[in-house]
Amino acid sequence: MQFSHALIALVAATLANAQLPDVPACSLSCFVTALTSDGCSELTDFACHCQKTSLVSTITPCVQKACEVKDQISVSNAVVSQCSSAGHPIVVPPIETSSASSSAPAETSASETSSSSAPAETSASASESSSAAESSSAASSSAAGSATATATNTSGPGASSSGAASSTPLATKTGSASASASSPAYTGAAANVKGNMAGVAMIAAAAAYVLLLPPNIQTLDEQVERAYQQYQSHEDDLSKNVFLASKKAQNEVLYYKLLQDHLKEMFGVIYTPTEGDAIQNYSRLFRRPEGCFLNIHDQDRIEEDLSAFGTADDIDYIVVSDGEEILGDGDQGVGAILISVAKLVLTTLCAGIHPSRQLPIVLDCGTDNQSLLDDQLYLGLRQYRVRGEAYDAFVEKFVQATRKRFPKAFIHFEDFGPRNAQRILDKYQFQIPCFNDDIQGTGCVTLAAMLAALQISHVALKDVHIIIFGSGTAGIGIADQIVEAISNETRIPVKEASKQIWCLDTAGLLIDSLGDGLTDGQRRYTRADDEWPDHDRDLLTVIKRVKPHVLIGTSTKGGAFTEEIIREMAQHVKRPIIFPLSNPTRRHEAIPKDLYEWTDGRALIATGSPFSAVEYSGREYDIGIGLGAVLSQSRLVTKKMIAAAVEALKDRSPVLRDASLPLLPRVEEVRDISIDIAAAVIKTSVQEGLARADWIPHDDSDLRFWIQSQMWEAFYRPLVRVD
Repeated sequence: MQFSHALIALVAATLANAQLPDVPACSLSCFVTALTSDGCSELTDFACHCQKTSLVSTITPCVQKACEVKDQISVSNAVVSQCSSAGHPIVVPPIETSSASSSAPAETSASETSSSSAPAETSASASESSSAAESSSAASSSAAGSATATATNTSGPGASSSGAASSTPLATKTGSASASASSPAYTGAAANVKGNMAGVAMIAAAAAYVLLLPPNIQTLDEQVERAYQQYQSHEDDLSKNVFLASKKAQNEVLYYKLLQDHLKEMFGVIYTPTEGDAIQNYSRLFRRPEGCFLNIHDQDRIEEDLSAFGTADDIDYIVVSDGEEILGDGDQGVGAILISVAKLVLTTLCAGIHPSRQLPIVLDCGTDNQSLLDDQLYLGLRQYRVRGEAYDAFVEKFVQATRKRFPKAFIHFEDFGPRNAQRILDKYQFQIPCFNDDIQGTGCVTLAAMLAALQISHVALKDVHIIIFGSGTAGIGIADQIVEAISNETRIPVKEASKQIWCLDTAGLLIDSLGDGLTDGQRRYTRADDEWPDHDRDLLTVIKRVKPHVLIGTSTKGGAFTEEIIREMAQHVKRPIIFPLSNPTRRHEAIPKDLYEWTDGRALIATGSPFSAVEYSGREYDIGIGLGAVLSQSRLVTKKMIAAAVEALKDRSPVLRDASLPLLPRVEEVRDISIDIAAAVIKTSVQEGLARADWIPHDDSDLRFWIQSQMWEAFYRPLVRVD
């Protein structure tokens, strides 16, 4: 039985006046048939009727055929009320409407998603679907005013069951009070609408599923083992990515626990490089919507659309992208929703921000990717990108609507194009708590790794020579962070500090005569033409002349760091510091194995994607900044806060303890590191008078405990009835 189409009704009828409950006439014959055939001796024996499994198969198809959707909802309200009064509350799974069906035709149920995207999952216990997702929406009340349910916050991990009422997790203390239409909390439903009875479904979901599922009670760890075996059955990483997305749609607790237990193995599947492939194929792999889709031609609906995801206190963290510059793959249009989703998965895994208190958003302004425009399956606006004043007005309307609807939310800008990213950050960073991951996040982590490398190389920051190959958003963001650090440490002006960095794009060194072809950020790093009158501006020539200590790649030009280039660099420095950061993997400027070989094992390396024996570039570590901003309710994210985060991350570098270890910590340590970074950010926010949280501990150990206690963990919470 497909739960998204079922109205499971365990009826309590009173015939004192020869009447059934106050339900639509279309359903009366269904009730009569069910009540007279379920084996109960008395028609008024509510306790008996509400426990009979035979009613499921009897009444469900009857009501479906006999009644319209609005009448099915009326039936739901009436029977839930009757059975609750009888002491046997029941579940009414969501009712699919025609509008819901048309919005997501590819997925009529969670189980259908499983079979279509991941064949190995079809045998999974339905309990893994029925215990879906630490519900973001579970605390909402039903249209009928029925009692709702939430989860206690003091309980430890509990056992999952194929139907035991205590096994279905609901919202924790940080859970949202409302639900998005696609929340996996709506067990088994792929396309739901606002009218669905979320509260009713939550109060007794497990009670109904016990009637329909296998009897074996399984722990979350056992469910994880099954899911891991299913994951391993997929041969390529994109199939594994699709499988994990399906699992997330069915049961977020299981999904996050699976990732948590296998984070190092799965990191490259849920994020770069594999997520880039999923984004490129978004419209072809699409099964269900996730997140908020805002398009530039429907701006009057922005506030209304945002309101579907909660009230002012429901959302803490927003990731938004316009899709113009995705993971080195360029313009991916509406597929950018997946980068917002992926980043938020990392905020939960790495920083413990509750999954229901996050919101992924895509701003659809069209796309200049011709292959998408020519694809009949493309789901976004089928037009070229809107730019200029109209684009700026759209972003402004989004920001103001978000401030109004979610005034405490932290906004994380992700993968905006090089001509917009810095402008948008410059405009809003002094108005709202916001952050650009490509400019500030990548720069923060790169700087922390570089400072650790310089420390063990015994190179002073005031003496370092740095070449950045790739002068887009990320490259210039890294340069800005480094210049700020040099200026702060040496007390020299920023303009002078910038002369320690040589920025190149694929055409060569940035020079003044490039003029209007440069972005505002690039102009800060141009060299005078007369500095290079007799020299080529290519990377090899610049390396020969500059003799850099540090070489950073953000060009997305795969293989750009050739053996000749690296050997030339290695001639001039004892420990070459080389960071090929471009994503995805196929766009890396070099691979670590070659870099070690070409430098005789002397190179200090950090990469933009996972490689064996080399840690990640640390794109997961900057999430601690957002955690600190959220918990402190900081009004802004300042340069001092980011500098504090850099120092906290640098201090955790393994190479400072042992020169043979990596520059960045193991990914398995990321939660502990996020606490350190969040603590540093919170303390700085307090010092700057920007923190709005009512009570923040001053003692370091108390602050760490306070942060950790508010980080979400993936385990099942028991149900507690709330009248």
